[in-house]
Amino acid sequence: MMIDSEARYLKTHEWAKKDGGVFVVGLTAYAIEQLGDIVYMELPEVGKELARGDAFGIVESVKSASDMYAPLSGKVVEVNEQVPDSPDVLKTDAYGAGWLIKIKAGDAAQFDSLMDADAYRKFLETEA
Repeated sequence: MMIDSEARYLKTHEWAKKDGGVFVVGLTAYAIEQLGDIVYMELPEVGKELARGDAFGIVESVKSASDMYAPLSGKVVEVNEQVPDSPDVLKTDAYGAGWLIKIKAGDAAQFDSLMDADAYRKFLETEA
């Protein structure tokens, strides 16, 4: 199971990575594996203001439907329009081409309070 050492994580299996002045957000490889075949994905509009912990979208698979949660407060500045049309990219490149949204954070320090890769790996051991 791939875990990106540069990313920070939520217990709800979203990740965030710093990319210049914005934060890139996506779903972890673990979440994607658990979901199975993704059949529908809803992402927010550019310009949407999010508070940390807000649902920013929905992912539906043949197994279940789940909300996706914002790891940081801020404004959505970019949405990866390719992923809802080609969700298989999540399986092949969850931490790269499979990113979902980019957030201009209101408080970049929130990033530091997220789980690092080691903490997320330990958290996953409790999920199994």
